[in-house]
Amino acid sequence: MTPDPTPFPLDHLAIRGAPDAPALTAGTETLTYADLEEEVGRTASALLSRRLNAGDRVASWMGKTKLACILPLAAARAGLVHVPINPVLKRAQARHILSDSGAKLLLANEARLASLEDGDRSGVELLVLEHWDASGEALGPSKRDPEDLAALLYTSGSTGKPKGVMLSHANLWLGAISVAHYLGLGPGDRTLAVLPLAFDYGQNQLLSTWAAGGQAIAFDYLLPKDVVSAIGRHDVTVLAGVPPLWIQLAEADWSKGQGATLRTLTNSGGHLPETVFRKLRSLFPAASVHLMYGLTEAFRSTSLDPSLADEHPDSVGKAIPFAEVMIVASDGSEALPGREGELVHAGPLVAQGYWQDQEKSAERFKPAPASSRYGGTAVWSGDRAVRGKDGLIRFRGRDDAMIKVSGNRLSPTEIEEAALSSGAVRDVIALGVKDERLGQAVRLIAVADGESAEDRLRAYFARELPAYMQPRDIVWVDALPISPNGKVDRAALVKEHA
Repeated sequence: MTPDPTPFPLDHLAIRGAPDAPALTAGTETLTYADLEEEVGRTASALLSRRLNAGDRVASWMGKTKLACILPLAAARAGLVHVPINPVLKRAQARHILSDSGAKLLLANEARLASLEDGDRSGVELLVLEHWDASGEALGPSKRDPEDLAALLYTSGSTGKPKGVMLSHANLWLGAISVAHYLGLGPGDRTLAVLPLAFDYGQNQLLSTWAAGGQAIAFDYLLPKDVVSAIGRHDVTVLAGVPPLWIQLAEADWSKGQGATLRTLTNSGGHLPETVFRKLRSLFPAASVHLMYGLTEAFRSTSLDPSLADEHPDSVGKAIPFAEVMIVASDGSEALPGREGELVHAGPLVAQGYWQDQEKSAERFKPAPASSRYGGTAVWSGDRAVRGKDGLIRFRGRDDAMIKVSGNRLSPTEIEEAALSSGAVRDVIALGVKDERLGQAVRLIAVADGESAEDRLRAYFARELPAYMQPRDIVWVDALPISPNGKVDRAALVKEHA
């Protein structure tokens, strides 16, 4: 059965479950759906009391607090646009997101706010999480147009700084309904939300659970054993992860019976090695493993039926509900089975483009192929894939130079700019190299500027960049190769070093 394709204002997810059923656990507090509805309404009202207008951007920069979980719905109810900033990002990345989005308000804990400099705060009201008060009268469910903008999720492109992907109420609502449907989520499910809420995959942990009337358990962890303990403590039934986390969990100690309640495991953000998939199937024989593919610009594209995973662990399956996924040949026609082409996604999950970047939007968001049943605008992913004669899609590689570390898409240009800003290098190229645990790791090919260059560069990166952007390797050279057109010969470096 196909789920109902009718979109609603996003904040209506707060009332999908039974009023007295548990909806959210954050820290030591558990909210029922009645509590969630009340908290969403009060938070929406408190936001509007800050003299914000419809369409204004509200940024959050914090771990998985109760407020962080509620803000996607509360901002939507208030007619505002939520801009979540990954809590692992540091000042420079937060400054870019604040500036680019034009955020009028930033909610963060005191330590993060203190890291900002005067120039970072221009035009932004800062609110300390520890002083946040939402004790006023609650705002009722909204009647927003589902096509209104609800969120900006920042994702890196192949060049330059991260770009804000514009997601409407309809994008997020239908994404939640789609995932809840094909995962078979229900009111009895308990989802351990371990992924960052600034990711579409991470935020959907909450939204799809609430769409099904289940319980989301917000959880920040330091070590894999913390996840194992939390799964046992909360009798978790649903867990979403990226390959590096699954690799760690496959190696963890489950000897005390934790994980016996798991029934649904999902992977996206990169290919899950078959050896890890087999280990997970062995550890959790009662759990279905969903192997998926997605991109922020269209939220989620495909999922493999778990009943086929044992036989086809190399596949990412078929299009999910509300998605049309095509493999397009270079001439624009649908590629024949077994022939490689570009993966193109059409339908109502496609985002509205990149925030204030018409040029980049035009490169990625283009008219759907003539064969599309949805038509309209499609996301041309730049990813290469093949649809087999069995109808299953298999990922082949990426057209661009993106580096994907632990499910995070990194722009080589952003890493290179950071290296140059350190003053330790004169010239540099960032490449992605295969890494068994991370999917890919960053390798720098650099020309030193002065003595102790490596020590200075690593100290700068440790101070200014999150851990997943740190280079695993630095290869020092006297000069970077130059191609006939006068540019750095990246292709030659890739051939030699990646």
